[in-house]
Amino acid sequence: MAKATNKKAAVPKKAAAQKVAAKKVAAKSAPKKAAAKKVAVKSAPQKVAAKKAAVPKVAPKKVAAVSDETMLQELFLDSIKDIYWAEKSLTKVLPKLSKAATSPELQQAFTEHLRVTEGQVGRLEQVFELLGKKAVGVKCEAMVGLTKEAETMIQETKKGSKTRDVALIMAAQKVEHYEIASYGSMATLAAQMGLAEAKELLGQTLQEEKDTDSLLTQIAESSINQQAEQEGSEEEEGQGETGGDEEQLTKDADVEEEE
Repeated sequence: MAKATNKKAAVPKKAAAQKVAAKKVAAKSAPKKAAAKKVAVKSAPQKVAAKKAAVPKVAPKKVAAVSDETMLQELFLDSIKDIYWAEKSLTKVLPKLSKAATSPELQQAFTEHLRVTEGQVGRLEQVFELLGKKAVGVKCEAMVGLTKEAETMIQETKKGSKTRDVALIMAAQKVEHYEIASYGSMATLAAQMGLAEAKELLGQTLQEEKDTDSLLTQIAESSINQQAEQEGSEEEEGQGETGGDEEQLTKDADVEEEE
């Protein structure tokens, strides 16, 4: 009976020893499992990156180049260049108009307007400065045409006649009306774009052009028109001298032009 008891007692000892051995094996394998998990975690971002790399890239849309200046600003600047050339040209024409005139009053009006025009050129240069641009002109075809017309009127009228003075006033007022339209439009654009100083400068010149136009009308209506009406035809008075030795009015102004 004693032997049987010893056998039964030995069984629990073996079982306990097996459990201890199993725990040791589990403890040894735990670091390996943890390392395997870490490897799996590390490889996860690489898989995600691989998926992202597989997605095709969409090419960015091309954006049209936009100028620093609006079309309205470009139009305004072109208009300033145009009238700048016209005014510089007029400083060369006015002395010739004065020379061609007969009436002392009309001669004085042209001489005075030359001084005024030189001041207007200076104002336009101030406008260029306000815009941060160099003062350059672009040939004004309108002024070229008006000047050629004035030249033709001089050539077709009798030298020393009041009729020639009437023709000179007509030609000069056509120029004034062109300038009034130009400066009025440019002053309006300057106000629209918030260029208060430019608007003020252009407005001053606009008023001067209106004053000159009124003065020419006054000179014509005070005496010249009536005196010209009393002049007979060239056939009645004999063929008078037309044209004259005046320099051509259409010579281009000495102004730096934009290439």
